[in-house]
Amino acid sequence: MSYLVLARKWRPKTFSEVVGQQHVLRALINGLDQNRLHHAFLFSGTRGVGKTTLARILAKSLNCEQGVSSTPCGECQSCQEVDAGRFVDLIEVDAASRTKVDDTRELLDNVQYAPSRGRYKVYLIDEVHMLSTSSFNALLKTLEEPPPHVKFLFATTDPQKLPVTILSRCLQFNLRRLDITQISEHLADILQKEVIEFEQTALIEIARAADGSMRDALSLLDQAISFGAGKVSSEQIHQMLGSISQQQIHTLMKALIDHDGHDLLQQSHELSAQGRDFNTVLNELLATLQQIATIQLVPNLEHSDDSDYEQLQSLGQKISPEIVQLFYQIALHGKRDLPYAADPKSGFEMTLLRMLSFQPKVIGTKNHVDLTTTVPPVQTQQKSAQNTSTNPRQVHTELEQNAATTEFQQPEPIQPLQVEEPKAVEVTSDVTPVDSASEILNASNWLSTIGSLKLTAFARQLADNSAFIKSEGDKVTLAIAPELAHLANPKAQERLELVLGKHLDQTIKLIFTQNTEQYLTATATLAAEQSEQAKQNQQQAADSIHNDPAIDALKQTFNARIIESSIKPITEDKK
Repeated sequence: MSYLVLARKWRPKTFSEVVGQQHVLRALINGLDQNRLHHAFLFSGTRGVGKTTLARILAKSLNCEQGVSSTPCGECQSCQEVDAGRFVDLIEVDAASRTKVDDTRELLDNVQYAPSRGRYKVYLIDEVHMLSTSSFNALLKTLEEPPPHVKFLFATTDPQKLPVTILSRCLQFNLRRLDITQISEHLADILQKEVIEFEQTALIEIARAADGSMRDALSLLDQAISFGAGKVSSEQIHQMLGSISQQQIHTLMKALIDHDGHDLLQQSHELSAQGRDFNTVLNELLATLQQIATIQLVPNLEHSDDSDYEQLQSLGQKISPEIVQLFYQIALHGKRDLPYAADPKSGFEMTLLRMLSFQPKVIGTKNHVDLTTTVPPVQTQQKSAQNTSTNPRQVHTELEQNAATTEFQQPEPIQPLQVEEPKAVEVTSDVTPVDSASEILNASNWLSTIGSLKLTAFARQLADNSAFIKSEGDKVTLAIAPELAHLANPKAQERLELVLGKHLDQTIKLIFTQNTEQYLTATATLAAEQSEQAKQNQQQAADSIHNDPAIDALKQTFNARIIESSIKPITEDKK
């Protein structure tokens, strides 16, 4: 008898043997037991998660000679023929090879005939999204009103390619990717039944490489058994897959923390000699950094592997969370740039050297001390910043004096540079109401008057962008730029007249002109004055930053540059 691969030998034959997918199993089992059977089922999900397997078990449940139930007997002739793949009323079609409309019509010509042996005639169409548009149109009518003895079972890896008219006529079940624990436990159960020696860590590596697919995991397990001559070990799995062990990743992390460049390059040479894929190595390094960051910030989170957890926890205690984040970003960029390197090995080594080079140093010490040592909690730093009034230059001097006797001391936070904005002159209105607005409103007090008004929305915009022309009696003539003429709408004008009249204690009529010459020669608008003031404040803030000695020290020490767009003047509200 020829050898039967594990993926076929251990294919589930009942719902109870299916690994995972409990959300789908529950719906199918309840539907079968309660006899609430839809005429079309759509199983979607990535490769190897059980779409076709569930469809075959469902077909067996429908045609079992013991009756329709979620637990087919598996012993009757119908069940055995379904398991063997020769049941005459289970028509399996590969849509990828039969995409033409003529193939679909030929298939549907036999739908009207009653089943030959079973209770239902079941059409199992795999990769149904590969059918052409004409084929879907031919299937649509039959799918909408099928004969009572017909069931359609569809399987697809890409449900988004199916027409909405097809999707709306099916019960849709989205199968999930299997996690590493589910796959490794199932592989261990199979190997125990096959009486094959194995290491649990090797099964975890296979499960990780399977990427959520049980069929891929069983195929890799077949390959691993052959590669290891009837034994499955971690070392053989690493050699077979070209993957890297967690111990090697931990050794790399330890060398990074210890600033041991020689050991880092030695590890790189060993990985190259072992034929490891450096893109895979960077992926493992990224995964390890993510786990360390999680342990540092969420220490109470559950973990599955105690030994690995202890090593990661030990590494996390030797490095600060900020450096972990920095390493992660450098590794991410290194992975992106790896195809552009002269060769993968040199690109990987440059990524490691960047991690060594870009670690922050303490300013002002004779021997720069790295910050890989864990730092005090943020709250402590904030309290020390609040309780000190030390000048930044004094901090630098003290650090230089203590560098020889202290191995590491967290520097006092440099006080943030505060650029004071010139205080605006407070405008008060001491105007006494008189009979004519012309004696109150003029070019010299127009800006201060409208600045003191309580206006909102369009009325405020209209006042800020209006220039004073003249005032005659109760009529006030204002100029507005032609491109802002839409601001002088009746509602905004009425609101401005009301507030201005209340302020002057008399009725005011505003007249707006859009004459460009008058606008240019008129008094400046409040919006223009505020814009000019903002430019002056911004320039003062920039000058203060560029002329500050502490900023110069930072630039020289870190080879840093100032991002001009980040400079903001400190307003009274911020103070």
